[in-house]
Amino acid sequence: MASHCQTTFAGKVTLFLKGNSVLEGDLLAEKRDQLVMDMGYTVMLIPRSQVARIDKETNEPAQGSAKTDELGKHSIEQSGLYSISRDKLPDQSVPELTRTLGGAVVQVRTPSGLGSGFIIHPEGYLITNYHVIEGETEIIIEVYQEEKGALKRVAFEDTRIVALDKFADLALLKMETDTEPSFEFPTVLLGDIRSVHVGQPAFAIGSPLGLERTVTEGIVSTKTRAFEGRLFLQTTTQINPGNSGGPLFNHRGEVIGVTNMKLNFSEGLGFAIPVDRLRYFLDNREAFAYDQHNPSSPYRYLPAPGIVNVHQSEKSKQPEGGSHNNNK
Repeated sequence: MASHCQTTFAGKVTLFLKGNSVLEGDLLAEKRDQLVMDMGYTVMLIPRSQVARIDKETNEPAQGSAKTDELGKHSIEQSGLYSISRDKLPDQSVPELTRTLGGAVVQVRTPSGLGSGFIIHPEGYLITNYHVIEGETEIIIEVYQEEKGALKRVAFEDTRIVALDKFADLALLKMETDTEPSFEFPTVLLGDIRSVHVGQPAFAIGSPLGLERTVTEGIVSTKTRAFEGRLFLQTTTQINPGNSGGPLFNHRGEVIGVTNMKLNFSEGLGFAIPVDRLRYFLDNREAFAYDQHNPSSPYRYLPAPGIVNVHQSEKSKQPEGGSHNNNK
């Protein structure tokens, strides 16, 4: 009997479907009548009759899109406000990664409490949870800078809210500084949710209960835990109040999630927003742009085009003095 599986391909592909839809994921198998595709949160079976074209990712870097890091070993791609590695980074120990990444993890203080965050862009853009800064405009970011072999806490009081996604519990902030343009904040790399596997090690850096620069370690328990219609990474990494908004790292030093909650009266049941949801938020940040004139709403409604002109046109047709026969 002939096999129904024609070929397999381990890697990222882009499917262009009939009807102008596009899917990105790992192609697990190509069968005679369908494709098997890992979307990160589920496996989909796509009928071949619905596929217009398949683009398979090659190892050739796009021109002008990548750079080599300071070690000269790995290709780093800048995608808007964040960076990713085009190569598979080697695993490192938690102490090594903590020394390397600790400077990019910050403490977020507001009049009502505190949380954690992490810097994604050298100009001072950082990520935290929406609930950490909800209803606040006075936000202080505490950064730990190395000076003469020791860490020095530096507070940035001029912090601007750039974008908010209340429903994903994400906030994009920017530290405004008066320092010379050559000054750059340390940053972290964002990972790929498709490289996250159940059982793999993970660790968090944050400020649980105000204990800054606390490191906790665990594993990824599941990558598809559903709460109120949203998917979360579940981890045994200890998460407590104050960790909110901080990074959950893999052992390659990439952010795989944003820690945001734990179950009360439990241990080893922490949750993080998956990195693919964070990247979606950053890629579409203009849609979530913060409006200081309407800070309580994540939406900005625009007037329908031409409505004002129509009303003015109707008004201009009325005789001077208006109509005395008003039925409305």
